[in-house]
Amino acid sequence: YLDEMEYADAMGFDAVCVNEHHANGYGLMPSPNLIASIMARRTRDAAICVMGNSLALYNPPLRVAEEMAMIDCISGGRLIAGFPVGTPMDTCYAYGVNPSQLRARYHEAHDLVIRAWSEPKPFSFNGRFTKLRYVNAWPRPVQKPRPPVWIPGGGSIETWKWCVEMDYVYCYLSYHGYKAAQATMDGFWREVRSQGKHPNPYRAGFLQFVGVAETHDEAMRLYKEPAEYFYNTCLHVDGRFASPPGYASEATMRARIQSQVVKIANVAAASGTNAQRGVYRPWETILNDGYVIAGDPDECAAQLRRAAEKLNVGHLLMLLHFGNMTADLTRYNTRLFAEKVMPQLRDLFDEEWQDQWWPKPIATGRRAAALAAAE
Repeated sequence: YLDEMEYADAMGFDAVCVNEHHANGYGLMPSPNLIASIMARRTRDAAICVMGNSLALYNPPLRVAEEMAMIDCISGGRLIAGFPVGTPMDTCYAYGVNPSQLRARYHEAHDLVIRAWSEPKPFSFNGRFTKLRYVNAWPRPVQKPRPPVWIPGGGSIETWKWCVEMDYVYCYLSYHGYKAAQATMDGFWREVRSQGKHPNPYRAGFLQFVGVAETHDEAMRLYKEPAEYFYNTCLHVDGRFASPPGYASEATMRARIQSQVVKIANVAAASGTNAQRGVYRPWETILNDGYVIAGDPDECAAQLRRAAEKLNVGHLLMLLHFGNMTADLTRYNTRLFAEKVMPQLRDLFDEEWQDQWWPKPIATGRRAAALAAAE
């Protein structure tokens, strides 16, 4: 992971992204801030996108405010602060949080973090779950009044509403591609309009698997096995893990909104398939359903442009290492994307909209690492 993210920075990607998962042999980042701190020191230009800290799992969550502020300082103001509610697999089953309390814990923790970054004087915090006599976070973030906040989500109505109210970026992180994302993003943009906000594409982000090669045939050959390995071996969640009682809110249930993970688990159960093994997806289905975009650079760029325009998404998060891809193949994919796909996406929305949710780093020469090197 570390070598690949450093390579992405060297290839000119706008950001590198880390996340938090637990008790999972595929997601190997139980501490995103640990990885982000290394990236803050080892990279030069890329934003450090922490997607993010599952706030309800931290006691006290003030620790998140302190660690993220340190990362912002080390990186010279390149931090994007992500705060997921957290999957029920991570939060409820692995870490034992009561699912009916999860959102209440999350919002209280969020409020503490933002106050710790923003209030100029020490204060006490008397919450339902966290009580602190003396809050005085040092250091403070470089970015003022705070780093940009992005919220990963899986389709919850409450998350849509809250992101729009707070003017945070809503990031739909799904492993099931741009076609399945349409309904979720349509719901988000309806909420944006209902609150009288501008439909700026940079209010939203979306994750997409991509496999690029010099030719179409080469892409089909190179990425078939990694994609099938991921979707048929790695990505299986029992429905009881994915949707414990109390996790989904009443409004989300009444709207009949389910995450893609829950939907697939339900399909497996209804078909009599072992939920732990899931429904087999061949390469052709993975491509046709848009789970993975694969092909030559022009093919990939064209599909990504269409997806971004249909979803109205300004922040495209590319997952270029999936399944059992080797380090060499990952670097090949990363290089081709940077050199031949990324330039075709640069002008997507810039003429009409400004990105108000991107870090504003200090000049490279004024950063601590550069000053130390000069001395």
